[in-house]
Parts: sequence; C-alpha cells; structure tokens
Amino acid sequence: MDTDQVRQAYASVADLYIELFGTREQVHADDLAFIRRHLTGQPGTVLDLGCGPGHLTDYLRSFGVDATGIDLVPEFIAHARATHPNGSHQLGSMENLGVANHSVAGILAWGSLIHLPPQALDGVLAEFRRAMAPAGTLVLALFVGDEVAAFDHKVVTAYRWPVDEFSERLARAGFTEVERLQRPAEGAARPHAAVAATATES
Repeated sequence: MDTDQVRQAYASVADLYIELFGTREQVHADDLAFIRRHLTGQPGTVLDLGCGPGHLTDYLRSFGVDATGIDLVPEFIAHARATHPNGSHQLGSMENLGVANHSVAGILAWGSLIHLPPQALDGVLAEFRRAMAPAGTLVLALFVGDEVAAFDHKVVTAYRWPVDEFSERLARAGFTEVERLQRPAEGAARPHAAVAATATES
C-alpha cells in the first residue's frame, strides 16, 4: 500500500469527508450496535485504526472503553483532538502499531482496510494479531463483491472482497469469525459487511 498516496488523497478532501461522515449520527444504527456489541464491556485498550474524524473512537469512549484513535492523516487527527478533547488520538500506521505484543484488548478497523492491496492484507492482519491480547476482538468493515477486485473509490483506489474469502484470510492470521453483518447496496451506498473475530488461542 502506498501510504503516502492514501494520506495525501484523504488530506485533500478532509473537510468534505468530515462534513459527510464525521459524526456518529452519520453511521448506520446497525453498525453502531455491532461495534458496541463486540468492543464494549471488557477491560483493556481498544485501537480505532483509521479513526478519521474520531467519531467512532468517541463513541467507544462514551461506553467507558479505553479507546485510542490512530490515523495517517494529520487533518483528521487535528479535527478529532479539537472536537473530542477528552479523547486520545494520534498519528500512526496500521502497518506498524508500535505497541507491545498481546497488549490490546480490541481493534476497530471500520473501513480502514479497504485501500490495502490484497497482497498487503496478510501482513497487516499479522500485525493486528501480534498486538492482540488472548481472546481479543477485531471488528472491521469492508466493501463486498463476488471477487476480490479494485474499484474507483471517490478518494483513492479501494478493493472489494467476498466476505467468505476475507474471513479465510482472518483465519490464516489467527482470528476466528464470531459474527457477520451484511447489507446490500442502498442508494449510493455500496454492498457492505461488518465482521467481528476473536484472536484464536495459540
């Protein structure tokens, strides 16, 4: 993944992105419930990777979760810190989390894996598994298609996946799927899936 390209692409539309997607009210109620169900009510740190404007980090923190938002884009982190001053948001990359082995209770990657080329996915999932505590939970969202394929996302090239194939990648990385939520195309929204998976005991 060309992280500089992704960073620059989102930085160039940061204000519009924040306007369109930057509050929890702009997130589907089923998605919020899915996130809450799997990432709240247990102790330990949760990383919100690709946190964008910080609204989902704040959502988790509203339930008492020790959540930290991490994003590549300085404009998003600046907005998150200004809008949610009691939160924790920092610049960083999902490819190198900079945390100790098995030190985080959960990871939220809500739409933040969509720009990863298929050949880069396994390495990122391995980094998630390295960081994850035993039985920790990974929650993610992705775009769905009949085959793995790139498409022209409005910001920068993204990829859609068959959910079963993505789940197989999770299993290879040491995660076991525990719940799946799928939603078909709706208006301008593309077919979407959310997956929750727990770190397999090693």
